[in-house]
Amino acid sequence: MALRKSYQIYAKIGFKALQANKPYILLIFVFFIWGMAVNAQDRPKKTPLNLEFKKDSLIKKTDSIPGTVLQDTTKTDSTAADSLKQKPFLLDVITYSADSIPMSRKDHRIYMYNNAEVQYQDYDLKAGTIIIDYTTNEVYAGRIKDSTGSYTQTPDFKQGSQEVKPDSIRFNFDTKRAIIINSRSEQNLGEAFNVFAEKTKKENDSVYFMKEAKLTTSETPDDPDYYIRIRKGKFVPGKKVIASFSNLYLANVPTPIAVPFAYFPMTETRTSGFIMPTPGQNNQRGYFIQNGGYYFAASEYFDLALTGDYYTNGSYGLRAESSYKKRYKFNGSFRIRYENLVNSQKGFDDYSRSSIYNIQWSHSQDSKSSPNSRFSASVNLGSSQYYQESVNQLNTSNFLNNTLSSSVSYSKTFPEYPSLNLSLTARVSQNTQTQSVDATLPSLQANLERIYPFASKDGAKKGIFQNINFQYSMSADNQINTTDSLFFTSKMFEDAKFGVKHTVPISTNFKLFKYLSTTVSGTYNDVWQLQTIRENNYDPITGLQTRDTLSGFDRYGTYNLSASIGTTIYGTFRFGDNHKIQAIRHVMRPSVSYGYTPGFDQYYDEYIADEKGTTVEYSRFENGIYGAPSIGNSNNVSFSLSNTLEAKVRDDKDSTATEAKKITLLNSFNLNTSYNIVADSLKWSPLRITGGTQLLKNKMSVNFGTTLDPYAIDNNGRRINTFNINNGGSLFRMTNANVNVSYSLNSKSFSGDGDDKDETDNTASGGRNDDLFGKSQDFSDSRTMNNENTKDKNTPTKYYANELPWDLQFAYSLTYSNSNRQNEITTNSLMFSGNVDLTEKWKVGVSSGYDFKEKGFTYTQLRFQRDMNSFRLNFNYVPFSSRSSWYFFIGIKSSILSDLKWEKRSEPSRSF
Repeated sequence: MALRKSYQIYAKIGFKALQANKPYILLIFVFFIWGMAVNAQDRPKKTPLNLEFKKDSLIKKTDSIPGTVLQDTTKTDSTAADSLKQKPFLLDVITYSADSIPMSRKDHRIYMYNNAEVQYQDYDLKAGTIIIDYTTNEVYAGRIKDSTGSYTQTPDFKQGSQEVKPDSIRFNFDTKRAIIINSRSEQNLGEAFNVFAEKTKKENDSVYFMKEAKLTTSETPDDPDYYIRIRKGKFVPGKKVIASFSNLYLANVPTPIAVPFAYFPMTETRTSGFIMPTPGQNNQRGYFIQNGGYYFAASEYFDLALTGDYYTNGSYGLRAESSYKKRYKFNGSFRIRYENLVNSQKGFDDYSRSSIYNIQWSHSQDSKSSPNSRFSASVNLGSSQYYQESVNQLNTSNFLNNTLSSSVSYSKTFPEYPSLNLSLTARVSQNTQTQSVDATLPSLQANLERIYPFASKDGAKKGIFQNINFQYSMSADNQINTTDSLFFTSKMFEDAKFGVKHTVPISTNFKLFKYLSTTVSGTYNDVWQLQTIRENNYDPITGLQTRDTLSGFDRYGTYNLSASIGTTIYGTFRFGDNHKIQAIRHVMRPSVSYGYTPGFDQYYDEYIADEKGTTVEYSRFENGIYGAPSIGNSNNVSFSLSNTLEAKVRDDKDSTATEAKKITLLNSFNLNTSYNIVADSLKWSPLRITGGTQLLKNKMSVNFGTTLDPYAIDNNGRRINTFNINNGGSLFRMTNANVNVSYSLNSKSFSGDGDDKDETDNTASGGRNDDLFGKSQDFSDSRTMNNENTKDKNTPTKYYANELPWDLQFAYSLTYSNSNRQNEITTNSLMFSGNVDLTEKWKVGVSSGYDFKEKGFTYTQLRFQRDMNSFRLNFNYVPFSSRSSWYFFIGIKSSILSDLKWEKRSEPSRSF
């Protein structure tokens, strides 16, 4: 054995009883060992294991490889082993330390007591007491008793990233096997997963056999509120647990929930596996299983979940969902849902069958991946009645959606001067009430950068001439108007309209009289169409007047001229620094513009419309997507005035503030009207007034608008060329008005924290991003519920007392109509939602509304949630309406054991 310094003692070999023919050598060796033991007790440092002895001339090193045994070459008998054939016992250095390290030559053991630690390769063992047997290369570790008789310094056995905390352990360095008593291992799988076992046999580095084991994800593993008891099992850390008979215990009380064998996957990465279905019963469709299927963890870039429902009356549903992401490139998700719904049974009068579907796709691109091009998608299309008829829990609160919108676009920029931007977009808009579909498939837009041909070389632009500029833009659209039943069929293209429009605006701007900003511009438009119309004269034989649609290229060109003058006027009213309101500033932006559009009568013809010979003018371009050119001259003078109102207010709450605080009293107050110079009647257009403001620290938003008509109407409700004031009325006649108010606040709104409510993201199901229409939730889907139940375990439990966390939001809408003297309130409704945390564990919420016109409550949802540490209890209730239903759920919060759940729901009552 090689000699080393006194403060470094290592053991590279397995220990075996040494023999010598010289007795005095053995005596010197024993005294040396005793001296080393005394030195180890005096200096309780972290010292490696080694046994030193005087070098004997008869003993030599047989091999320089660490871990080999040194043998005496003097033969004692004919059966002495050849040292050159001895296999290594240890492959690395054993390092150990403790407060007390006595050694027993007789027992061939090293005893370590109090704060003992042994390190070998990637093994690290800490315990109150450790015993090393250097003849068998085994180590035993256990606890020690303190002065009160309690056990302390429980063994902590680590191998790489795996850690076990037993009461005692016996481990062999050669075979890597171990016997572990009362072990506890925590698997970090994104959430704590604890494995307890009364007795564990470590077969190798990756396989453990357990007897009387417990599995739990409880936040209090020493006293879990639930666990799964396993009689016998095989444990592969970081991968799986395969168990024999297992059953669930709640608060140490066994339950009848048991299985003859079980498989628990354990991995920090996503893995493929089955999604357990939820059984239940529906009064209309019989017994069912829902949301069962398979999850494919295809790669680190995307996944796929295939799930489905089946009802005993023949109804079924299929769903495919996928999420994908490539860092610094793009991310998105795709969902397709199909349901075949059967009502009643064949042979009954109320039997019906329908198929509904819904497709959702969202895609966003990282702006850094390609600065000059971008692709995005936001798709939500399908059957118009999907949200109304679907039995999926996620769609409960989305049946109020009246419009489904989809858009997919790609844009490309060519940055060289002059830069050109191209974009290709496909749009689809569905009205779920009328089942009409308006689509633009596709729309191509091209925009050329603004060019200043007369600007100086240094880029400066002064005066009228140098500010002259022009642009070019082109749009090509293919518009389709169809219905829900014809969508995705060849008939949807029968009435498609295609057109191309080229636009070239030319303008310049300058200052007039120093304060007036003046702009003069002109625009040329050139429209191309592939279809035109021809109106036929009235046929006295058939009594019909017909129209022909002509295919072929045709075009028309138009132009217009305009000029505008505007300025900005500031008015400040000061009240003094000793007042609460120190000053008010009024900003006005008046503008007057003139527009001239000549008549393009050359594009118009006449036809005889009836037997009386009535002639009607028409343009062959009337049916085009960009409309027909104007007929007759148009000379319009438009007037607009925009206003903003701000105040400077002394902040009495902040004693350290040195300046007054600025607040906005009126975000906008706009007036618009126009006058047609060449019109023979009704020259003034109605006056439109709009405005909006933010109140209560921007928590309340108020928007309003009204239309005032200066002309009177006849008995049939048609405008006549007589001012309303000359007809015995007021100066203006209010034809309509509207006001919308929304308010959002929470328990921190008045404390100065200013924290806003985190809105629930319902967009995954295609609905709103707030809960005014209720929350769309599927409690059995851990993928959508885990984020709502994530909290910091280090945060101490709080008793709310009189500081209950809450949030509230409401939206009020009022519309008044009087275009034909009906003097009617057409809409008058209030919607509200609120959530309150009664305790840290109890949460309640409500979403509802009241229609003051129809005198009834709108869609109402009551929500209850109870956090039971490891379990989660939810109950949603819709008390009335055609969607009246309830949904109860209780299950384990951990996604690892999310299949341990029980849920019960009732289907919406369609007969309400």
